[in-house]
Amino acid sequence: MLAGKFLGHPVPERVTGIDLMERLLKEASEENYSLFLLGATEEVVQEVKRIIKLRYPAANIVGCQNGYFDRHDSKMIAEEIRESQADILFVAFSSPEKEFWINQYLDIMNVPFVMGVGGSFDVLAGKTTRAPKLFQKMGCEWLWRFLQEPRRMFKRYFIGNFEFLKHVLKEKGGVR
Repeated sequence: MLAGKFLGHPVPERVTGIDLMERLLKEASEENYSLFLLGATEEVVQEVKRIIKLRYPAANIVGCQNGYFDRHDSKMIAEEIRESQADILFVAFSSPEKEFWINQYLDIMNVPFVMGVGGSFDVLAGKTTRAPKLFQKMGCEWLWRFLQEPRRMFKRYFIGNFEFLKHVLKEKGGVR
């Protein structure tokens, strides 16, 4: 949001991935859209499936697959997703792997709506916690994630955010 404002393109509101995912789960349940869950550990994806069925009894989960598969099996998994005829696919891989994977297999999967949800499965399953409301309001959920997993998140938030800042400044015309 800050980058958008800085560049003269303010974002009307902040919507987190987990919040959007929860809204979509509710909508999917009400409209009978079918769901496929991809990513996280087997324990986490099964817990997410259980929680979705508990919160949204009408949810139509047509498949789930943990994210710890041999990447040589990606095409086969993409074909399984296509065969499930899912309307919505949630992909819980780390960034930027999920974006690359989705892009590579999107045509094979033929799913009308695909959303990369990163660590949302871990939050939904209770493996990690969301930031306190104060952190959320300040736009510092990233700091909360870093404090929970500093070793894993250091590169993403410090190296990645520095790269992002360079792109924002370049867009603004301040740095070449």
